[in-house]
Amino acid sequence: MRLLLINGPNLNLLGTREPEMYGSFSLEEIEEKLCMKAKQENIQLDCFQSNCEGALVDRIHQAIEQVDGILINAGAYTHTSIAIRDALLAVNIPYVELHLSNTYSREIFREKSFLADRALGIVSGFGLMSYHLAMDGLVSHLKKNIE
Repeated sequence: MRLLLINGPNLNLLGTREPEMYGSFSLEEIEEKLCMKAKQENIQLDCFQSNCEGALVDRIHQAIEQVDGILINAGAYTHTSIAIRDALLAVNIPYVELHLSNTYSREIFREKSFLADRALGIVSGFGLMSYHLAMDGLVSHLKKNIE
């Protein structure tokens, strides 16, 4: 099984960016922990981060026939990007939306997600654990469909 983890804008600043909201761990630490977990479960996990919407769309397109599922923390693009939504729908790869913070407990504009209605699920508000929970849910879904 092969998964793709996509992280959007400003997530490269984790560890220094608003640690009271997002925690003190870096994106590299998140990816390292998730890759170790994936390896233990015999899953290949590819990680990608960009601050550019077009680069995220391009990476989603490249996933066609390459990955079984996508984990995506699109950051602020979650609430603004129809292009990322359209890319996810176009490739027809199951995906889980995830967020470190509880977007519903923040500014009102963060309550709308352009990705949520077609996602297998959404995990938010659990910090680093959001990534692990999202991966568990995606893997469980994919394994169920294989059996």
